[in-house]
Amino acid sequence: MAQKVTVALVDDIDGTPAEASVEFSLDGVNYTIDLSQDNATELRDALTPFVSHARRTGGRKRATIKPAKAAAPQTTDKERNLAIRTWAREQGFQVSDRGRIPAEIVEAYDNAR
Repeated sequence: MAQKVTVALVDDIDGTPAEASVEFSLDGVNYTIDLSQDNATELRDALTPFVSHARRTGGRKRATIKPAKAAAPQTTDKERNLAIRTWAREQGFQVSDRGRIPAEIVEAYDNAR
């Protein structure tokens, strides 16, 4: 035997069929309410004077984020840094045994390869 389950949205204000679930937030609390088109419009109209003077602090529109590069294994970094330091000394650069290698030395190494 087959069953058919139907879910009907009902307006939380007046019990009529609802067309939308409207999300909003107030005092740090998020709310969702099911509303008919008329009640959704009424809610948006009531909030318009406040929203038009408010600062947006979040929401659905997100900033474009570049995907992160996969981290290279640490041993590869150590081997590369050792190779850069050795090459730099052979080329007459002064470079320490530890710490960050100056960008101009790394760039010169990359250009030489």
